[in-house]
Amino acid sequence: DSKAPCKHLINRHAIFICQLHREKDLDEVLQTSSVFNNVSKGQVAKKDDLSKAFGTDDLTEICKQILAKGELQVSDKERQSQLETSFRDIATIVAEKCVNPETKRPYTVNLIERAMKDIHYSVKANKSTKQQALEVIRQLKESIEIQRAHMRLRLVLPAKDGKRLKEKLKPLLKVVESEDFDDQLEMVCLVDPGCFREIDELIRCETKGKGSLEVLSLKDVEEGDERLE
Repeated sequence: DSKAPCKHLINRHAIFICQLHREKDLDEVLQTSSVFNNVSKGQVAKKDDLSKAFGTDDLTEICKQILAKGELQVSDKERQSQLETSFRDIATIVAEKCVNPETKRPYTVNLIERAMKDIHYSVKANKSTKQQALEVIRQLKESIEIQRAHMRLRLVLPAKDGKRLKEKLKPLLKVVESEDFDDQLEMVCLVDPGCFREIDELIRCETKGKGSLEVLSLKDVEEGDERLE
């Protein structure tokens, strides 16, 4: 690739700032305006090579082209650091969202990291940490007791809709903790967070806005951290 000699010019901060803020003054975002064939050896590209690669030997114009079309070069050490950070971030999301279903106690981030290593989980650069956290939860279910922590909700339904709507809601409710039917149906229940939107839409549509849903707690958990023996 004739344009390869110029891929080492800009650090990640320069590209990030230039792209997001459209910085007009290149000196504010460039470490140097020189273009290198080899940064580690300090080999500056020759004018003839620049002209062949970019159609010009104007360094300012070349820098703009690299910022607009170039690829960020990441060292092996830096890439490994990024993977380790992502691995930790994924474990943190899993720990925040999950509990041991038998004890309802949350797992620590360190325990989730250890469990991820036990299943040989590899971070995927093309997926978000949230997507990978959901994938990790599914995989960990095969080796440890783990599930998404339930949400506790209060559902209030008009009396005329109560019985009919309750039957539609049943498949979406994990546990009904209390139920009171007077002039309206009021239920306190535990649900999987993934069902929240469907429950909310069902109540709003079926009751034409007369029913209500209240989040009592985002996570039904017990005090203390879970331990992996």
